[in-house]
Amino acid sequence: MEWDLVGISEIRWMLGGLSRQRTNVIANTKGFPDPIAELEMGKVWLRRDVEAWIRDNRPELLENKKGPTPE
Repeated sequence: MEWDLVGISEIRWMLGGLSRQRTNVIANTKGFPDPIAELEMGKVWLRRDVEAWIRDNRPELLENKKGPTPE
């Protein structure tokens, strides 16, 4: 089973390039998906859970869901 995981850095791009601080506020808001794990580097979420939240709460941002292309 392949898991598509995202952290705060990826989520900030999915939310249109918000600041890291604002992204953390949103990620800690009631109704945002629960992370599936909390690692030393931080919390991680399933991409599909975050995309579902965006679809329901910020549908205008769907075109930004992938974020920057890795080099």
